[in-house]
Amino acid sequence: MPGRPLLQIPGPTLVPERIVRAMSQPIIDHRGPKFAALVEECLAGLKSVFQTERGHIVLYPGSGTGAWEAAVVNTLSPGDRVLACVNGHFSSGFAKTAAAYGVECERLEVEYGEGVPADRIEERLWRDEAGEICAVLVVHNETSTGVTSNIPAIRAAIDRARHPALLLVDTVSSLASIDFRLDAWGVDVALTGPQKGLMLPPGMAILAISERAVSASEKAKCPRSYWDWQPVLERNRRGEFPYTPATVLLFGLREAIAMLHEEGLPNVFARHGRLAEACRRAVRAMGLEILCRNPSEHSNTLTAVVMPPGFDSDDFIRHANKRLDMSLGVGLGAVKGKVFRIGHLGSLNELDLLGGLAGVEMMLREFGVPLRLGAGLAAAEEFLLG
Repeated sequence: MPGRPLLQIPGPTLVPERIVRAMSQPIIDHRGPKFAALVEECLAGLKSVFQTERGHIVLYPGSGTGAWEAAVVNTLSPGDRVLACVNGHFSSGFAKTAAAYGVECERLEVEYGEGVPADRIEERLWRDEAGEICAVLVVHNETSTGVTSNIPAIRAAIDRARHPALLLVDTVSSLASIDFRLDAWGVDVALTGPQKGLMLPPGMAILAISERAVSASEKAKCPRSYWDWQPVLERNRRGEFPYTPATVLLFGLREAIAMLHEEGLPNVFARHGRLAEACRRAVRAMGLEILCRNPSEHSNTLTAVVMPPGFDSDDFIRHANKRLDMSLGVGLGAVKGKVFRIGHLGSLNELDLLGGLAGVEMMLREFGVPLRLGAGLAAAEEFLLG
């Protein structure tokens, strides 16, 4: 079809032309001074995005899944117990990664569509009088359900319980889109990938770690080689890597950070919040339900939409892709076939969102879902003009 494919998934997101151009340059020597300067810029820029002065940045060629593994193997030992907060497909994956290394995962199960309850964490930690729980695992923004959990409240719950557990947080679909503060929120490890709010292609595992996490890594006994962050920290200080880095992605990362700084992080967060609310109003005006029940936990990077009874969301997504070359996020885990997900993060503006919403409305109608054409689009437009 003419025109560009409409990518309305919660990541990978569209890569802006400016970042594409930044990556379209000759490869440089990854042992040379130009590369060392590039690494220094990227590390300093990422510290500002994670909003940390005291934390350390760790970069690997890899993925967000690899970042889960790096967070686990550098801070924990086989036989350690963790409290894994599971409220969706990706938080379950985080827990399974820890279990694969012999870590005993006590799962705090939360219904899909709800955020992680800080009070339940506090209650469990109060009962852990022997201090057996070494870490709390949380996904900040659960990409499978469109729910954002309250990390400051979770940190406060751990502190009220006077518990020494580390706080390990997945920020894959929140960083650079939803406010996240490593230092102020007392997070020990935050992990992400580049393909969402950072507006890059996939291919890196990115972590920000506290001094407590660095200290924990000195005692951790999980097997590690590639994911060992000690040599990465050491070599990064000299502008190097202990293995071949993702050079082209680092060119793009430097440009992405520059774009975020030019807009200003508060403005980036406000833009995402505004577009997300327009999307939610459109969905409701179409007569559809949002999976996330609590408005205070609505994600500003994606909206998980519940299909009406009798309609399969996977079939709908295939129909939209075939008919309009439009990609929507599928339902995952317990909501497979029941929801579709509209991504609204990264390099996105009002017209991008409205085009996607128009496509959703048209395809739902064509798929047989009873709705009034234009109702959702009008609700979004009214909000954006308000």
